[in-house]
Amino acid sequence: MAELKELTSRSVDYSQWYQDLVIKADLAENSAVRGCMVIKPYGYAIWEKMQAELDRMFKETGHQNAYFPLLIPKSFLSKEADHVEGFAKECAVVTHYRLKASPDGKGVVVDPAAKLEEELIIRPTSETIIWNTYKNWIQSYRDLPILINQWANVVRWEMRTRLFLRTAEFLWQEGHTAHATEKEALVETRQMLDVYATFAENFMAMPVVKGIKSANERFAGAVETFCIEALMQDGKALQAGTSHFLGQNFAKAFDVTFSSKEGTRDYVWATSWGVSTRLIGGLIMCHSDDNGLVLPPKLAPYQVVIVPIYRNEEQLNQIDAKVAELAAKLRALGVSVKYDNSDNKKPGWKFAEYELKGVPVRLALGARDLENGTIEVARRDTLTKETLPIDNIEQHIKTLLDEIQANIYAKAANYRASVTREVNSYDEFKVEIEKGGFLLCHWDGTTETEERIKAETKATIRCIPLEGDKTPGSCMVTGKPSAQRVVFARAY
Repeated sequence: MAELKELTSRSVDYSQWYQDLVIKADLAENSAVRGCMVIKPYGYAIWEKMQAELDRMFKETGHQNAYFPLLIPKSFLSKEADHVEGFAKECAVVTHYRLKASPDGKGVVVDPAAKLEEELIIRPTSETIIWNTYKNWIQSYRDLPILINQWANVVRWEMRTRLFLRTAEFLWQEGHTAHATEKEALVETRQMLDVYATFAENFMAMPVVKGIKSANERFAGAVETFCIEALMQDGKALQAGTSHFLGQNFAKAFDVTFSSKEGTRDYVWATSWGVSTRLIGGLIMCHSDDNGLVLPPKLAPYQVVIVPIYRNEEQLNQIDAKVAELAAKLRALGVSVKYDNSDNKKPGWKFAEYELKGVPVRLALGARDLENGTIEVARRDTLTKETLPIDNIEQHIKTLLDEIQANIYAKAANYRASVTREVNSYDEFKVEIEKGGFLLCHWDGTTETEERIKAETKATIRCIPLEGDKTPGSCMVTGKPSAQRVVFARAY
């Protein structure tokens, strides 16, 4: 049991704590392919929960799922200058299409005669292949809007990786929409930002700041990038989702035009938006503690685990019957339940395992509980437990899960509020950035000032907030006019 829970403390080494937790909670592990990960069943179950909720939200806003090729002709990436510049250093390239037996009889080698006429890029993102496809789908305003989402994997060649947060291959969704007017595309961009913010706050219990990226941090090929930014327990920011207004850049690059209602020929307006398995890293770092994962009930693979405590088979049979009755009532209320009556681990070991795995509610039922008509209820967020009457306990648990969801959000929001502060001078900024958190500062809007701050402090502008105080002021570095305070932080 001690080995199971042996995590590095967050206060000793936050990075190692994170790595330990991902491995020991059975979420993921490093693979034989450098920089890539194996997502294990428990980690993938969390991703499936995220997928299900996001997919429902996408479809409620009129989007449909489709699938586009993994491989993209190299020439496609050359068509949008900013896009190719932004991704060129991260691309994995396919150059040949066949292997052959090695002349020395040991294994296989690339067949030099099987060189591709044009190299193929493993998608780092799909704008180019999708806009080349949309060219064939769009002739008239009647074909618009196109509202497509793709669930897929992408490859961005990363040299320094960390499970879930930054890997060479990761899973994500990418939305790609086409519109007849600039206004429609901007409405779509904001709508999807709001979908992401709602998902982060209502399901992940993770408070976020909605904002616009500076030109320096903008997606390659976008006119404007909107984002949600979250704060982790170590005071670093995490970009948790982005929604891009692409203007007509990709339509022009791939010559995608349509006949308008007025009979003119116009370029299409575009958006793209995405979140990835990086959200699992955010979920871990926003809520978990030195005892293991703390999962919000809405995304936990199972919300309740029931552990029997017994001395003999007769007692186990009685407990099994009672648990079957209780589990059925919980499931009827929409609560996911796991009953662990395996006989190869002791109850104490199971308690430690489910605490490590972040199961929101743990129920323990023993022979004495059957006699007394009681059950032990333990909650993961506060590590508290109480013994309650078993009659109608399912209603109490349903309410408790809502309470846990709200409490986890409140704890994260209170932490963020405690480390968010206004800073007015650059000298003060250099001191405060070492403490972590969100710093609200005036900035003159120039890339030069932004790059200087990043070089000298490793802090970046996380976003220009869409909500809150918009009072103008003076840049903390140059003293030049500033339209409003922006959010600075060090980030993952």
